[in-house]
Amino acid sequence: MNDLIIYSEEQDFAGLAQAFSDEFESDCTLSCEIVTADEEEIRRLNRELRSVDAVTDVLSFPSLDGIYGKKLLKNEFKADWDENGNLFIGSIAICVKRAEEQAREYGHGVKRELCYLAVHGICHLLGYDHMNDADKSAMREKEEKVLNKLGIVR
Repeated sequence: MNDLIIYSEEQDFAGLAQAFSDEFESDCTLSCEIVTADEEEIRRLNRELRSVDAVTDVLSFPSLDGIYGKKLLKNEFKADWDENGNLFIGSIAICVKRAEEQAREYGHGVKRELCYLAVHGICHLLGYDHMNDADKSAMREKEEKVLNKLGIVR
């Protein structure tokens, strides 16, 4: 079994880490961090790092490039380790206010929306993207699979 550790001071994502356990291949434990941001902070990050001056729901900051579909082997990564010896795959910032708005808009709970945004972000950290239809389909399939494991269905 592959392990993922999610560091987050604001939310409890323990179940989410377990739901991702069979969704990647690795010979080491992976880790990521999820932080929450207010609208001003997420807009600043979006503007400074993506040149998009707008509030968004989630931003992902992968630490590793070119890993989509590949087995992550610890001997291939020299400097990407967290302080606990886990392979750090990146950070995610979620705007809680935007998540609350989207939950109302889509007619489901805030917890479901936060979980979806976290899943979406982790998929990006694992190399998934949605720039073309094929990539988008693969990413949506992975998101739905993980959310179903959590008992979160549409």
